[in-house]
Amino acid sequence: MSYVLYYSPGAASMPVHWMLIELGVPFEARLTDIDAGRQRDPEYLRLNPSGRVPTLVVDGMPRHESAALLMLLAERHPDGALAPAPGTPERGAWFEWMVFLANTMLPAMRDWFYAASDGDPAGAAGVRALAVRRIEAACARLDAHFAAGHDYLVGGRLSTADLLALVLLRWTRNMPRPATSGWPHLTAYIRRLRALPSFIEVNEREGLTEWRNDG
Repeated sequence: MSYVLYYSPGAASMPVHWMLIELGVPFEARLTDIDAGRQRDPEYLRLNPSGRVPTLVVDGMPRHESAALLMLLAERHPDGALAPAPGTPERGAWFEWMVFLANTMLPAMRDWFYAASDGDPAGAAGVRALAVRRIEAACARLDAHFAAGHDYLVGGRLSTADLLALVLLRWTRNMPRPATSGWPHLTAYIRRLRALPSFIEVNEREGLTEWRNDG
């Protein structure tokens, strides 16, 4: 198995980068700095016509969409136990959380960041206000889940859902109400995951110093 990850620090590629580190599999990481517009380079667009990160080249074939890549890697590396086994009761919950994060929280985060550039700038304030409500509702749902005694999203252990969730929660750090403000059970979950050696390592590899337990 061979993997080449095209990533930008702290972007939607981060949970995939983190998962590859957590799995301990060999891979090559290639920086595609979205702040510098590298996702629009013709060479990159041949791999990913949407001009977004991540792209993961799997055995020579480019694949896209962070949630899909996490699920693909879980299927290809079942020994990593980052997804419940097929046929188990936890499998359905895992699908639900992955789809919720990908279909509800991730699009709302994009609306928050890109309302003015993705749509009509005149309506950007309204789009962003709706995005904030959706993101805060998602944080409240997560907080209630952890308040019920769960340490992780699924099955009492780390899964791809946690990897995706933590990166999305990281994106709230400069919002009016960050995920670490006012949701105590969610905050405890965040601090627990930020202490994982693999999360510390992905931050170091991507040169990220914000939103860590030591800073």
